[in-house]
Amino acid sequence: MRFTKITIISTRKPRASDINEQLQWFGGTLGLFGTRDRDKSCFRVFIVLLKNLKKENPISSDEIAERTGLTRGTVVHHLNKLMSSGIVTSEKDGYQLKVDKLEHLVDIIKDNVDRAFDNLKEIGKELDDKLGL
Repeated sequence: MRFTKITIISTRKPRASDINEQLQWFGGTLGLFGTRDRDKSCFRVFIVLLKNLKKENPISSDEIAERTGLTRGTVVHHLNKLMSSGIVTSEKDGYQLKVDKLEHLVDIIKDNVDRAFDNLKEIGKELDDKLGL
């Protein structure tokens, strides 16, 4: 069974002038960078993937580790988390974000959430019918 884990955290938007703060907020709102990520390692992996968009080629976990100063194990852990969120794809040559713009990333996540709620509603109706509600 394939799944996509989607977490949305509602917080106050940051000031528009600080791009780093905005990127942190963006990923944090999507549940990508939690409070356990004290050294911002997942954020750093995400930034490398984001910068790599312009090259249009997948990037290896070894190269991400080198650019971030993280161990390959830590990088792979975060890549798996980002893949389970549905925003990163794994190619034979490496990893890349699923889309070429963050706005499109939000569209993909919204579609996944809408589909999940449609499924919930359908099963809820079936359960109501079976329970005679």
